[in-house]
Amino acid sequence: MLTVITPVAPSYLRYQKPHHRISTSLFVLAAAGAKRAMVTGNSSSSSGNAGAYTTVKERVTFEREIKKSKFIAIAGPISDERSALSFLSQVRDPRATHNCWAYKVGDQYRSNDDGEPSGTAGKPIHSAIVSSGIDRVMVVVIRYFGGIKLGTGGLVRAYGGVASECLRNAPTCLVKSKVPMGVEVPFDLLGILYHQLQPFQVEDIKQDYDTGKDGISMVTFKVDFDQAEKLEEAVKANCSRELEFFKH
Repeated sequence: MLTVITPVAPSYLRYQKPHHRISTSLFVLAAAGAKRAMVTGNSSSSSGNAGAYTTVKERVTFEREIKKSKFIAIAGPISDERSALSFLSQVRDPRATHNCWAYKVGDQYRSNDDGEPSGTAGKPIHSAIVSSGIDRVMVVVIRYFGGIKLGTGGLVRAYGGVASECLRNAPTCLVKSKVPMGVEVPFDLLGILYHQLQPFQVEDIKQDYDTGKDGISMVTFKVDFDQAEKLEEAVKANCSRELEFFKH
């Protein structure tokens, strides 16, 4: 059973002034600060895994002080690169020393060291996401430098550690992809069909009487990918005539 932890936004998020709108280019965004940032990622255009995936239900924050530097990790659900950039613009703090981040959407990912030594921030954050098993999520780790250098290994442990803790504390949910289906139904069986659809919690039900066939209506809907075959079997078992299903 999941323990829901209500995330509380830190004070700098509640009272910070609005930021300038960020560029849609990750490289422009990385160059916008006074320090050089590193952006890594694969070239896959995949928008996510088929079937089902686990993601965070809502934004959550984890904070830790390490050798006088304050690290604040903020994780939130995203759907694509555009929503990742929007999330970053909402949570990044221009007053901080570094705003490092990574996100993952299926096989697509990006990470940014934002001025930290190459590979010491963005990659550990991305590794924490992969290890968590959570998808369609972004984690931004904000650092306020406290005057003591952590070294390469210390940075990797710090960024990866707070990202992992943040995701470990995040409430999650299982999201199942929906598949579109359609079925041709005689008018007198529409009541039976709708009764059978109810337990499967189908979405986007539409009905079209203009099928070119007398007394036949086309009903389309979306159902969880792992329930499609069960729904078809249930409908056929409770109707007195053979119905033709269409899957997209």
